[in-house]
Amino acid sequence: MAEQDKNISNRRLPELTEKDLQDFGIESKKDREETMKIIKEILASAIPEYLKIFNDPIHGHIELHPLCVKIIDTPEFQRLRFIKQLGACYFVYPGAAHNRFEHSLGVCHLAGELVRAIGDRQPQYHITSTDILCVEIAGLCHDLGHGPFSHLFDRKFIPEAIPGGRWEHEQASVEMFDHLVKKNGLEEEFKKYGLESADLTFIKEQIKGPSKDESERRKSTSDTIDLDHRDWPFKGRDKNKGFLYEVVANKRNGIDVDKWDYFARDCHNLGIRNNFDHLRFIKFARVLFVDEEFQICSRDKEVQTLYDMFHTRLTLHKRAYQHRVNVVIERM
Repeated sequence: MAEQDKNISNRRLPELTEKDLQDFGIESKKDREETMKIIKEILASAIPEYLKIFNDPIHGHIELHPLCVKIIDTPEFQRLRFIKQLGACYFVYPGAAHNRFEHSLGVCHLAGELVRAIGDRQPQYHITSTDILCVEIAGLCHDLGHGPFSHLFDRKFIPEAIPGGRWEHEQASVEMFDHLVKKNGLEEEFKKYGLESADLTFIKEQIKGPSKDESERRKSTSDTIDLDHRDWPFKGRDKNKGFLYEVVANKRNGIDVDKWDYFARDCHNLGIRNNFDHLRFIKFARVLFVDEEFQICSRDKEVQTLYDMFHTRLTLHKRAYQHRVNVVIERM
């Protein structure tokens, strides 16, 4: 065996590049791309070195990917243990002392469950294990940018502390995610599991979503949109997988796993009944081509389930989030 071949054969799988495959004798560019795709899939779906199981009061025993565990173990993520999910609401409801930490784990779990369910039922959309991992990480990190007492910070404190200033926790979450990856040297961990630059972009796009100006422009031109990249505001995934952007933060209709977790978790801790069954929604979820885009849809007979979801949201706002004593305490 030539010395060059020995060097290639001794390389770790995550380190292989298309150039290595060419040196190894794979001349066709198409074959090299297909091989790299297979390698990426193997890395993303590899059996974990160890499993991390969390016993969650809402979702039971949930299992998270080792890369998610690496993120959870960073100081930047651990700070979410000390940020109240409902701000000062626990002064009114003693049980409402839960934090952004457990909510983030729940969203990560539900994001993976929804995408896996769609992938199993509709293999024609070619949802890969890398897609699933990216969506799970986005769910895990979507609230990294929250300040003290959650929305009390960005909706009430910031406007008074910086009059006229704009500060959104979604953008702060993206910045915190970049900081977390760089400071803790997680770039190699992402590469280890086959995640590339486009995947990191995909994760951050899910957290932040398109700008408001871009969203309005797309709505106003929806009747002329083609299935190409000209009118597509994202770079991480193309329009054929556009439905993945509706899992963690659905900017189209607000039906997403973020709400499903905090509805169930807030109701549990507040002692308020939750009428929405997210597990049933997952069973009936399908991806369809609607209005020139691939969207996550549900059966028409499930319309009452969705009404129940928004009614639960209204109940939570009236009885807890906008409770008059809660509002007064937050003002104080």
